[in-house]
Amino acid sequence: MTTKEKELKQLTTTISQCSKCTLSTSRNNVVVGSGKITSQLFFIGEAPGAQEDKHGIPFVGRAGKLFDTLLNSIDLNRTDVYVANILKCRPPKNRNPKSNEIQQCTPYLEQQLKIIQPTIISPMGNFATKYCCKKFSKEFHNISSLHGQNLPISINSKPGYLIPLYHPAAAVYNPNLVDAMKKDYILIKKLLINFE
Repeated sequence: MTTKEKELKQLTTTISQCSKCTLSTSRNNVVVGSGKITSQLFFIGEAPGAQEDKHGIPFVGRAGKLFDTLLNSIDLNRTDVYVANILKCRPPKNRNPKSNEIQQCTPYLEQQLKIIQPTIISPMGNFATKYCCKKFSKEFHNISSLHGQNLPISINSKPGYLIPLYHPAAAVYNPNLVDAMKKDYILIKKLLINFE
């Protein structure tokens, strides 16, 4: 087992025992994250939904199917990338994350970023993008104005990029967004080639 694998396993154990906020009382499973732990590309979603809470894996519902399609469109799949969420437990009835929940849970995400050490971070949706913009000192307006932008940042003291994306769930409700999303993923593919 590599050092990264040991660190992630230890973090997973810690998260599974977390009771910092009330979400721990209603969850079925924590949703830590999944994918390639040496990936250059780290996607950040908002919070687990019903299917994610049931299976303990991020993006397995309808939005997850679209996410897989978008990855496939740039010749990637789940085993090539790492995926996690701002929150590790499902908010009741899929309500928006509360600020205190984000504050309590994001130190786990910080640790994941340190372990994975990606080159490209792609937050999906307003909540993840707002958090990442604050973390990397970038101005946040909304996802509509920021999606697909290539924002240079420093990740663990190394040069990298922040590429905000629409959340896949947005296109489930508004299929007109799919074309814009595909263009954003093409940008990711171009940047990844530079880091190979």
